[in-house]
This record gives sequence, C-alpha cells and structure tokens, in this order.
Amino acid sequence: VQLVQSGAELRNPGASVKVSCKASGYTFTSYYIDWVRQAPGQGLEWMGRIDPEDGGTKYAQKFQGRVTFTADTSTSTAYVELSSLRSEDTAVYYCARNRGLGYPWDYWGQGTQVTVSS
Repeated sequence: VQLVQSGAELRNPGASVKVSCKASGYTFTSYYIDWVRQAPGQGLEWMGRIDPEDGGTKYAQKFQGRVTFTADTSTSTAYVELSSLRSEDTAVYYCARNRGLGYPWDYWGQGTQVTVSS
C-alpha cells in the first residue's frame, strides 16, 4: 500500500492550492481518504474525509466553505483544494487511509508542505 502526495507548494495569501494523493496497492474505493494537517509547532488537525466509492464528503466545521475534497477513481487519486489561503494555513498536509468511523489511520502519505506567504 502506498499513498504518494504531490510536491511542496508556495502560495500568496488569498490564493488556492490543490494537493493530490495517489493511492496504490489496494482497492481505492474500499477505504476512506482523510486529510489531516500539521502546522509548525502544532498537533495534527483533521480536515475531513472523502469516500472514493461515491464521492461523499465530510468536512470539519472549521474548513467548511473553504475546502473541497475530490477523488478520481480512474487514477486512484484523491485531492484536497483549499481556497482563500492565509498564513495560518501554512502546514504539512497529509492524506491518510482508514476503513471508516472508529478505525485508525493505517497508511499515510509522505506529506506536502504548503507555505502561504507574500
């Protein structure tokens, strides 16, 4: 099982960023993909999840209206897009696989550094 994320991004405040997470080694539609971020000196922050089987999403309230999760089953790739970026969004963004509510994350992407700076 592998989750391989796209490379580091640098954005200006107010811009958007889209990070990808390509899955391999398992049936993509059998597991949720969660997105989690870690800002410098902070703990992990759950952003939400997508069910690649039907595209269903759940967003953490903090990010609603500013984040969009999508999944392309033809390429087994999940995406997170975050808009209206501000400096506080500077963080390492991770995708993580889990079987569902109450299950732990069992595989993680390597992380994508997103830096928001003018």
